[in-house]
Amino acid sequence: MATMAECRSALDRLSDNLAGADGDVRSAASLDRSLSCHIKDLDITFTGRLAGGRIQVLDTVEGPPPEKAEIRLAMTGDDLVALVNGELNFAKAWGSGRVRLEAGFRDLLKLRSLL
Repeated sequence: MATMAECRSALDRLSDNLAGADGDVRSAASLDRSLSCHIKDLDITFTGRLAGGRIQVLDTVEGPPPEKAEIRLAMTGDDLVALVNGELNFAKAWGSGRVRLEAGFRDLLKLRSLL
């Protein structure tokens, strides 16, 4: 099971990957939205913003997200690490329910290029 530190490191690597992306991925990452990532097996939530093409983690709280972020992710710590390492396909994980992504319809359309 991934630790909180490994999950935070994975989010930092994901942020770096988004910042270095081109084309449609760069466009999708350019949104300015509140963001939460609930790590189900650790029962912690990283909260922050997707802004300027980067994920900015502002806080870590116990339990589910205290407020409804505009973009909400939920998964296990192992799945987060596997996604960032390229070992787990996001679209397949989302389709099978291993990863949950919730956002407004327009944001989902924009974020689909990240899949």
